[in-house]
Amino acid sequence: MNPTPAPAQTFRAIDVIRKKRDGGELSRCEIDSLVNAYTRDDIPDYQVSAWLMAVVLRGMTRAETAALTDAMLQSGEVLDLSSLAAKKVDKHSTGGVGDKTSLVLAPLAAAAGVAVPMISGRGLGHTGGTLDKLESIPGFDVNLSVAQFRRVLETCGCAMIGQTAEIAPADRKLYALRDVTGTVESPYLICASIMSKKLAEGIDALVLDVKTGSGAFMKDEKDAVFLAELMVETGERMGKQMVALITDMDQPLGLKIGNALEVVEVLEVLHGEGPEDLRRLCLELAGWMLHLGGVADSVAEGKRQSEKLLSSGTALDKFRQMVELQGGDQRAIDDPRRLPQAQHTMILSSSRDGYLAALECEQVGTACVILGGGARTKRRFGGSGSRNRAA
Repeated sequence: MNPTPAPAQTFRAIDVIRKKRDGGELSRCEIDSLVNAYTRDDIPDYQVSAWLMAVVLRGMTRAETAALTDAMLQSGEVLDLSSLAAKKVDKHSTGGVGDKTSLVLAPLAAAAGVAVPMISGRGLGHTGGTLDKLESIPGFDVNLSVAQFRRVLETCGCAMIGQTAEIAPADRKLYALRDVTGTVESPYLICASIMSKKLAEGIDALVLDVKTGSGAFMKDEKDAVFLAELMVETGERMGKQMVALITDMDQPLGLKIGNALEVVEVLEVLHGEGPEDLRRLCLELAGWMLHLGGVADSVAEGKRQSEKLLSSGTALDKFRQMVELQGGDQRAIDDPRRLPQAQHTMILSSSRDGYLAALECEQVGTACVILGGGARTKRRFGGSGSRNRAA
């Protein structure tokens, strides 16, 4: 006589909440079930809010963090870019004042033969957003469909867009809930949010620029190191090549702050010039991207190649091509006066000789937002002008 099969285990959100509340380690199945149920609207906000707060208070193991990242990643479309012969490498920054490196790095790495599928974000708090900077170029479209994104990438080797409705929908829902429940700052939730979006790009490798200092979200270096280690380990668990750099954000990066102004500074760097701190960081990050992308035998060689691509104008030509393919006005590249101009200007002169020793980095970023360089009200996720938060 055959035994009666045991009934399938029924998922109950309250069991997962209690287990995490009491400090238990959740299984991959439990995390998958919770994320999938919430994405389908099968469980209410108040239960997921309770679970998020339990995570903030109890933390997560590395295995749990990887499982959460994977569940959020698999909730939507994961791009298959295997048809591209080049290795796919992206870069992500945790945000800073005057950080416009992505606009340099995407065309620079593409000019070296690396494919760069970059899904970027808008400004968050006092930090500027890559999408906002790109949109200061007249006509530049950051709201491409997945098919359009693929076409631009296949044509010029790099494309820069915002998060689409198809990519990591669980992240959009969970972040909106974290934003109103005091659960944003958990490094485990930050890691899963960032990595689920980045891994959905179909990349082979990722270079992380984790900021620390007064103008960063991670003010303390040890917190930045912890987040960097968490993201690197999570990516490696999922078969990706990972590297993280901890970089200083006690002072603004470069000399210009504000969307159109930062595009001007990007053009300066792409002409082989620009502020030394910005140029140095771009070369360091590019060195790693080229090395992980298999076009440079070492980071040092990657930096040397990058310097040549900047000085020769090859990286600038690649940027020009991307701008054209995404609907932007190429004339603004040769004549930055076509970019938006400030209606009012003021010169502040010092009463004596000397030099500026330091700036209050976060206050400078906040002033930029107040003057119109960032959003002061919440934007909806998805669609034109959507807000893709950094974490």
